[in-house]
Amino acid sequence: MQTPSDPYVRVRGAREHNLRGVDVDIPRDCIAVFTGVSGSGKSSLAFGTIYAEAQRRYFESVAPYARRLIHQVGAPKVGEISGLPPAVSLEQRRSAPSSRSSVGTVTTLSNSLRMLFSRAGDYPAGAERLDSDAFSPNTAAGACPECQGLGRIHRTSEELLVPDPSLSVREGAIAAWPGAWQGKNLRDVLDTLGYDVDRPWRELDQKDRDWILFTDEQPVVTVHPVREAGRIQRPYQGTYFSAQRYVMKTFAESKSQTLRTKAERFLTAADCPVCGGSRLRPEALAVTFAGHTIAELVALPLTSLAELLRTADGGPTAEALTADLLSRIGPVRELGLGYLSLDRTAPTLSAGELQRLRLATQLRSGLFGVVYVLDEPSAGLHPADTEALLTVLDRLKAAGNSVFVVEHHLDVVRHADWLVDVGPLAGEHGGRVLHSGPSAELARVEESATRRFLFDRSPAPRRTVREPRGHLELTGVTRHNLRGVDAVFPLGVFTAVTGVSGSGKSTLVDELTEQLPGLGRLVRVDQKPIGRTPRSNLATYTGLFDVVRKLFTETDEAKARGYKAGRFSFNVAGGRCETCQGEGFVSVELLFLPSTYAPCPDCHGARYNPETLEVTHRGRTIAEVLDLTVEAAAEVFADTPSAARSLAALLDVGLGYLRLGQPATELSGGEAQRIKLATELQRVRRDHTLYVLDEPTTGLHPADVEILLRQLHGLVDAGHTVVVVEHDMSVVAGADWMLDLGPGGGDEGGRVVAAGPPAKVADAGEGRTAPYLAKALAEIQPAEAAPNSPSPHVS
Repeated sequence: MQTPSDPYVRVRGAREHNLRGVDVDIPRDCIAVFTGVSGSGKSSLAFGTIYAEAQRRYFESVAPYARRLIHQVGAPKVGEISGLPPAVSLEQRRSAPSSRSSVGTVTTLSNSLRMLFSRAGDYPAGAERLDSDAFSPNTAAGACPECQGLGRIHRTSEELLVPDPSLSVREGAIAAWPGAWQGKNLRDVLDTLGYDVDRPWRELDQKDRDWILFTDEQPVVTVHPVREAGRIQRPYQGTYFSAQRYVMKTFAESKSQTLRTKAERFLTAADCPVCGGSRLRPEALAVTFAGHTIAELVALPLTSLAELLRTADGGPTAEALTADLLSRIGPVRELGLGYLSLDRTAPTLSAGELQRLRLATQLRSGLFGVVYVLDEPSAGLHPADTEALLTVLDRLKAAGNSVFVVEHHLDVVRHADWLVDVGPLAGEHGGRVLHSGPSAELARVEESATRRFLFDRSPAPRRTVREPRGHLELTGVTRHNLRGVDAVFPLGVFTAVTGVSGSGKSTLVDELTEQLPGLGRLVRVDQKPIGRTPRSNLATYTGLFDVVRKLFTETDEAKARGYKAGRFSFNVAGGRCETCQGEGFVSVELLFLPSTYAPCPDCHGARYNPETLEVTHRGRTIAEVLDLTVEAAAEVFADTPSAARSLAALLDVGLGYLRLGQPATELSGGEAQRIKLATELQRVRRDHTLYVLDEPTTGLHPADVEILLRQLHGLVDAGHTVVVVEHDMSVVAGADWMLDLGPGGGDEGGRVVAAGPPAKVADAGEGRTAPYLAKALAEIQPAEAAPNSPSPHVS
């Protein structure tokens, strides 16, 4: 029975996604961790139910006009939640932040630094005092007029636009031109204008070449196309635009990533010649503090910036503003992010780094009595940094807040005051709360997949170290914080690259390219989304949807109606619902709030019009097939080899719980990465391939990590090479070779601290990783190491 002082958040009848009428009580003012395998329903409970209901109650208090729109979004499927305070969500958003978003804007530290320069900066004699906006490259008052505050300008040249001057225009000399009809149109317009399109490019006059490539004119002429047999082609009005104009416009404005990438091939990027890459107007750069411009200070690692501010002299205004800055920088450094600079752009940050920056900002907010709902805050964290994270979570709790964390990292799970374990498996085989109580009591819950990893101390068998079949060598790598680094990657084995956040792991691995001698094919499997709208999904990305649509066109009903494969696509007009244009959702714009998606009022999420849904394959409509889980679909399409192969690959990487039509916007980075891996696994490859994965265990329960490792080690056993950037010491302990970067992050990292078989690196004890690796190895049964294993390199 709830009382006014009831200390619990009580959830009754939660049915969001795969939750099965869940009832659970979770105490407030504690750290409660939600565990379970991927797809078990833990995020549906923490975010989809508890946080969503808190958000809905907040929306109830806003203006009636906005509330009318918000109601379309719908409340979470739950009977009742009592004892629920206001909530703050810190999710690992997988959106693509703009290049104008940076560490400084995410943490609001840039605002304080601009105020410091505006109020306490040293101005040139006679100069007017500037508002803080004048020190921002994102405002008209501060942005360099040449590069619009971006710091970089893109230019092109004749050599880039015409890589082979021996060709004529007709033969395709201007490689930057668009293909198909548009390119032919430009050639015909040039011909009509009197330019010789059949002479080799190098033989044309320079002034003609310059006009063709760089003119700003856009003449319109009447084109008389050359007649082709069997085709009537009438004259038309054709407009000419230069190759430079086409490339710059495509790069700046095209919504197609493919077209933008193609255009980028014909451009060079360089620091802006006016601002030198500082992004600011000269007036702002003339103001200094402690002898430095604001551009110089935002480029410093936060650790160095804090030291400079601590020793800077100034009046009372400067003291007050630097004290505020130092108090804001403190939590960011505490979370292991002191290596970041304020001008580091948000797109270059990992999801884990972004979430921890927002977490650091919350520490300064002074809120109390709220529920913080966090999505895997340990993602991308080295074990050494996880200890600092636990301190931060304790501080949020000590300030009078409740901390609800969806988490897989066992150190965070063990630190919890309360454990909510959801399962036992994923999708329709999950959705039940197996345990809600102190973590020690989970030992009695035999159904739990988490229990074995928390309490089972029986050692796992250690792998025999494989012998390499050759080596890839990187020499003198200088990029970001790497300074002349040499590294060796053995071929035919499993290699783990380790180090604290910001030590240079991803930067080093990015240097592995197909141009390296001795390397054939390279497959990079990252955690970028497989699509940015609900229109992209698992079935479309893997090619499975093409097979399914073909099956529907072969049904008697589809043949009788004359339906082709396009009829069953929700991406083209014909069979789709035109109200939502096949998305199944409509975007709801909310004043002063991010837009959100609501189910389509006509098709109710089915994506198709009623006529298309009258065609069935084995009793299911195309919408019902898209609603099947991978596991269920594997049974339905078992006798269709092309579909069965795709589905088997998805099952092999532990994604049986995902629905075929699950929108890309609902997938985590780890799920997106495993979908890419499954897509690759279904392609039968016999030639040697190097697979590079950046933190493949992010977002995975230890039970799912086992499934993933089985696949990755299977690739190595089949003769391929696997390189992973990894923080999970159980993964590193099972590797054949490792490279440890560090010793710290940012300027304190960027060199190879140790390299060799994990056991030897742990014994050598060099670097921040060695003690954590030694602990993981102690939990593994020893096995005979391969003879003649290379000795570890310790620099």
